[in-house]
Amino acid sequence: MLEDKAKELGRFIGQSPEYQAVKRSSEALNADRDSVTILQQMEKIRTEAQQMIQRGEEPTQEMEQQLDDLLSKVQTNSVYQRAISAQENFDKVMYQVNNWIMDGMKKGATSSIISLS
Repeated sequence: MLEDKAKELGRFIGQSPEYQAVKRSSEALNADRDSVTILQQMEKIRTEAQQMIQRGEEPTQEMEQQLDDLLSKVQTNSVYQRAISAQENFDKVMYQVNNWIMDGMKKGATSSIISLS
């Protein structure tokens, strides 16, 4: 029963306008070569910086500057902005869904009526 309810909730979330917007904006972002290139470059620098930190080294000022420059470039991209906005809206919905689930759990934990339907 719990599994069925979770799958049903998942279907509802998947059909929500907020999730659909995330899906569309993510597909658009992945199709935008400029954004993908910049994001890949940023990830490469972050990975290198993380490896340096793990070795006890400090990332270079040049790496930080490169990241700042790349971030400035990608943030001005409208496709990227739409993807970030859609993700933030979806995150708000999921935060509310989680609150509703927690409220339901609290009520269920204090209820003397057992219902598994």
